[in-house]
Amino acid sequence: MVVQVKKRKKAMVLREDCVACGACLKVCPVNATVIYRGIFAVIDSARCIGCSRCATICPASAINMKELE
Repeated sequence: MVVQVKKRKKAMVLREDCVACGACLKVCPVNATVIYRGIFAVIDSARCIGCSRCATICPASAINMKELE
């Protein structure tokens, strides 16, 4: 029997692509995202649960999900 382990993921912001629209703030169920000085989003990796809602909603495609090792 082979047991597959689901890898955990966390959201990461590509700062140079972020337009600070705040869409990610509205969909995060654990409030892990803030807009830093109106310039770009910052995601608290300790709070992020890896649901990928922010990455899905981001109009600039500035949020990617990264697998943790």
